[in-house]
Amino acid sequence: MELKSLIRDIPDFPKPGITFHDITTLLNDPQGLRYTIDTLTQKCQEANLFPDYVVGMESRGFIFGTPLAYHLNAGFVPVRKPGKLPAAVHCIQYELEYGTDQLEIHQDAIAPSAKVLIVDDLIATGGTARATAELLDKLGSQVLGFAFIIELTALAGRQKLPDLPIISLVSY
Repeated sequence: MELKSLIRDIPDFPKPGITFHDITTLLNDPQGLRYTIDTLTQKCQEANLFPDYVVGMESRGFIFGTPLAYHLNAGFVPVRKPGKLPAAVHCIQYELEYGTDQLEIHQDAIAPSAKVLIVDDLIATGGTARATAELLDKLGSQVLGFAFIIELTALAGRQKLPDLPIISLVSY
């Protein structure tokens, strides 16, 4: 299946000169969604990525991370924007290509030494995935690798991540 054909390109969003790769059209296609989750699962298994937990970043990381966790027989842990988690959190501020942002994770979300896989819909500059890896380091967990649906190769986000397996299904 050609996933790119299920991803809609929106020119000049969120600002002029940027092409937004919209996955809502992929999510809306039953066969495309099934293929995406099945392919992520297969690639994780082939890379020997068998985590205790899949960690997904708000919000599209939740969409792909939860079914992937199910298929890998792992728990799912959300990483959220500030103020969304009710218990004590670890917080990290990180740089975006157009400013800064913050992410939080419950301090008790993952036991020390647990193996985790970080999942999101897209890797661009790598800032969100790197910040998530740093949060997980605060918890003492072992990041096994990263999985993305889309990789924007020109932005070289992969180079900002630790030297671990990185799975991406579609490159632009």
